[in-house]
Amino acid sequence: MRTSLAAVPLAPGRASGPVLALAEPLSLWGGVDPTSGLIVDPRHPDHGRSVAGHILAMPAARGSSSSSSVLAELLRAGAGPLGIVLAETDEILVVGAVVARELYGADCPVMLVGTDDYARAARCSSMAIEPDGTITGTWGRALRAVSFRPAP
Repeated sequence: MRTSLAAVPLAPGRASGPVLALAEPLSLWGGVDPTSGLIVDPRHPDHGRSVAGHILAMPAARGSSSSSSVLAELLRAGAGPLGIVLAETDEILVVGAVVARELYGADCPVMLVGTDDYARAARCSSMAIEPDGTITGTWGRALRAVSFRPAP
């Protein structure tokens, strides 16, 4: 079954691929190996999974402003996500995506969806992102199904 979502493009671009939906927010700085894309934070529930080659669905980002440089390096190395879908705005990831596009020609769209649409996106097994913010997903079993409750 297919679903369509409207997102706000924070860093516009086009991407399609399998979805990796994270159970919790993740800091790229110290949380992801910038050469392999593996989640290395031992406390994160998705430890050991790889962000490489996936549309990364995260409820929010966590942590350091250095996450922008880690995202740019992941994309330069070919070990980064194909795109990112967030339920909360994160300017740091946007900076990393824009820098990677400008310096390395690596495209990683960053999209913002509402909480209800995030829950739907996280249940997709694959999705396509368009520069105008249109997201088309195939419902199925994402690598990890999640529920997300925004912070009060």
